[in-house]
Amino acid sequence: MSSLSEKRNKPGSVVASANGKWVSYAHTAFAGYAFLSALVLGMTLHFHKIVSNELYGYPDEWFPSVSAAIGDRYPERSVFQIFIAVTAGPRFALIFLTYLVNAKPGAFFPKVHAIVGLIRTFTCGGWVYITSTDDHDWHDIFMIAYMLLTIPWTIGGIKISAKGKALKWRKFFAIGFYVMIVPLVYFFIQHKINHVPGAYTTYAFCEWSLIFFDIAHDAVSVFDFSAFEIRVIDMNGITAGFPPVGKSSSPRDLKIKDASLLTGFSIGGLLRFTIGVYNSFVFWSVLTSLGVLIWYFPLWYMGISGYEVTLLSSIAPVLLGLPFAAMLFAKFPQIAQLGQLFGVAAYLVPGPSDRLLIVTAGVMFGTIALSIEFWNVTARPFLGLSKATAFSIGFILSVIAKFAFYANNPIWPIMHEENGGWNKTGLALGVVAAFLTTRPQAGAIDVVPTSRRGSFLWSACGLAGLIFNLHSLLSDSSTLTYWAWNGYPVTGPLPVPHGAVTIFAMAFGVYIGVVARSFSSSWTAFTIASIGAIVLYSFENWTGYIGGLVLTMYLLSIVPSFLESASIHPPGRTFGFAFFLYDLLVLAHVWVVAYAFVPGGPLLRERTDIVLGIAMLLVGLGVYGVGRVPTSGSSRAKSNSINFYKVRSFALIFLTSLSALAASIAFKRMSTETPKPYNPDSKLMTVGIWTIHFGLDNDMWASEVRMRDAIRDLELDIVGEYLNGTLYSFSCIVIVGLGLLESDTQRIIMGNRDITQQIAEDLGMYVDYGPGPNKHTWGAALLSKFPILNSTHHLLPSPVGELAPAIHATLDVYGTPIDVVVFHSGQEEDVEDRRQQTAGVTDIMASSSNPLILLSYLVTKPLEGNYNTYVSEKSRMHDIDPSDWDRWCEYILYRDIKRVAYARVSRSTITDTEIQTGKFVIGVDPTSSNVQIPESQVPKEYHYPAMFRGEGVRGHRYHVFDEPRYYQ
Repeated sequence: MSSLSEKRNKPGSVVASANGKWVSYAHTAFAGYAFLSALVLGMTLHFHKIVSNELYGYPDEWFPSVSAAIGDRYPERSVFQIFIAVTAGPRFALIFLTYLVNAKPGAFFPKVHAIVGLIRTFTCGGWVYITSTDDHDWHDIFMIAYMLLTIPWTIGGIKISAKGKALKWRKFFAIGFYVMIVPLVYFFIQHKINHVPGAYTTYAFCEWSLIFFDIAHDAVSVFDFSAFEIRVIDMNGITAGFPPVGKSSSPRDLKIKDASLLTGFSIGGLLRFTIGVYNSFVFWSVLTSLGVLIWYFPLWYMGISGYEVTLLSSIAPVLLGLPFAAMLFAKFPQIAQLGQLFGVAAYLVPGPSDRLLIVTAGVMFGTIALSIEFWNVTARPFLGLSKATAFSIGFILSVIAKFAFYANNPIWPIMHEENGGWNKTGLALGVVAAFLTTRPQAGAIDVVPTSRRGSFLWSACGLAGLIFNLHSLLSDSSTLTYWAWNGYPVTGPLPVPHGAVTIFAMAFGVYIGVVARSFSSSWTAFTIASIGAIVLYSFENWTGYIGGLVLTMYLLSIVPSFLESASIHPPGRTFGFAFFLYDLLVLAHVWVVAYAFVPGGPLLRERTDIVLGIAMLLVGLGVYGVGRVPTSGSSRAKSNSINFYKVRSFALIFLTSLSALAASIAFKRMSTETPKPYNPDSKLMTVGIWTIHFGLDNDMWASEVRMRDAIRDLELDIVGEYLNGTLYSFSCIVIVGLGLLESDTQRIIMGNRDITQQIAEDLGMYVDYGPGPNKHTWGAALLSKFPILNSTHHLLPSPVGELAPAIHATLDVYGTPIDVVVFHSGQEEDVEDRRQQTAGVTDIMASSSNPLILLSYLVTKPLEGNYNTYVSEKSRMHDIDPSDWDRWCEYILYRDIKRVAYARVSRSTITDTEIQTGKFVIGVDPTSSNVQIPESQVPKEYHYPAMFRGEGVRGHRYHVFDEPRYYQ
């Protein structure tokens, strides 16, 4: 044993070394061989299979795309995956050495570049090891994220590189990469849309060129890494088989002098930050679900139900004024976090009223958890910044979840497995996060003197305005786009893809709140944001949307300052009063449109400007309060602390990842296919109307999927859908082509949802959302399988009741311009309103010279009253079936177009109103008679689906007549 000990190397001996360029060589060799081997093997073993595509094969196509070469065939796929796995080691080393080459004291971009590189590496693993056969969606998401992250990776590499050969070649290969994208897209379009033979082969060469430029861009690192020597040093003298290859060094000499890279990041810190993000995600999910559940009850009660009082559950922090309660929740923060999960677990309860009450409990615990989490948070440096940043990122995560799930949060209690919910997953992760929740400030003494704290009122007002604005404007990525929407032709943003732009603005706002807190909480920033709010309210299209983005960035940037300001005051009074003011704003948010049915309604009639102005005024009071209290980020010296770097690093990791995810979702959801009608050969157009209860079925579940299936099976070419013809339900839905839609649900009480999205995307349709949420109506919307050439939004007169929305659209139906008017009249009680609205719609119809269809909610008996104005010489309109006496709300009228069929289909449990549908033929003699004929005398392509006869399917069947009606 003694002889062996004598052969051991001295502590600090260099037992192995290599020049850093070998990292670059290894990365280039392994990555290149992975792709090249797959290409060679594929061309050798499966040539005809991998050069073929959905349109053409050999000899038209003779070279495979990258995905075909590395795809699902053995052994190409296996060889490729093995060498990509081997590339991982050099890849991580390349990222680390690139950071070391370019890092400088106080330099920011090298850190961002390194984080982007790490995330990009993991997304590469995603699309390599999850093939399109395994899971097509996730394969595409990872691939899109990888391509998007290539942009900051290449451009960032150029930005941080020093002058020299490396910079020169990086620019060369980056330019080659981006230039090659142009022919890549061109030939893809030639193949996919124009179906040009051989175009895909040219596209494949462009695609392989991108692989070459990508690998070559990283290979340039050899010029940088040649200056490095990588050593393995035996610090304790434990090696014996390797003689020293270099000078021995004292362990003391080997200490890292600048540990900012290591201390600015820690796994434990990242885990705590992640827990904070997920707890915030649950908080926002539960809070935003409460309004949706409350809204269900006035729809069915046709008036104030009493359940509206559950809105006040958010003021639960007042209970923290009790010393025992404050001590209990402060000592055991896990209790409140677990209680918050009642709002997620509520989906397990089938009864609507019981489910609402359970969510109410979840909201109570959620607001208590938020109050406890930030109470006294300023006692530890930058803890408030860390928790507030996690809170903001959790909010963004909830918005992205809705963006991915068509404006429904997948863990809302109106979701379940059958309609796309992820409730079980959300609940399981929530339980883990709740148990791991900590409160580091417990027992610490607040550093802010009592004399400097000022009044809690300023902090409470600011927090109320902030939470309300976040909830009402930003809890769904499509809300701002609908504030700016004004119809076709499109001259402004769309929910997809521009919802991702809204999310980018949120992410940038969070980052500003981390690195520029003094500016974000200044009066200058508040003034700029106020101007943005005015522009958002006053203008449409891109101008209004840009104003909204300015306001978005500001609101997310002030979260840390406002929460820290609130944290220095007793939580019961501060958070309790803040949520009380928030509740008042929520009610005002409803009052502006429901003014005809609520006490004091006329005071806020159509005054969204007042509500938005009050919310911004409260934010201004919060700015005043922040200015009176020193925060942890107000000192320049403190901004250089390790704690600050940790928060910034964690924020960058999450914000970069979530931004890439949002971009991937937007790309994935963008349709590349032109909508097509169901019966183009027969030039048939099927229309329908349906009252749908704001997308909540009779049991309070989100009903988009069930509605989509019903309309798909009916093969409707035009569907008009309205909300509920009761107290709060003056919203219309119309789908031209096929589809289903609800109208304006872009309010807190309706969940800031957009029911048009899933139905339109799944069925392939154009969408006109109608008047936006800032137009003070319940809305009207149009979905169409035919191109919408032009659309105009109308707000019809309402001296007493609500504004009645209408859309007048011109569609390109088989080359013929066909007008469609979507309209919802006022209630039966408002006689003068309905008279003026009837006259207004009649004028719209009379002004058109095109064939026209009216899809309407008229509130009249057939052949009586206002019916005779709609169907008159002035309007030139005809009733689809004058003999159908059993109607009151829904009507289909038409003119100058051939009607061939009419049917009424039961609602199942989706709503309380049936589907009415009619069939029309384009390009033939429009003369119609009311003489009915048997189905056997009608061409088969005009028939309604047989599945709805008898008992029907999924609760839908032909009713009233028990079968469709056909006409000569």
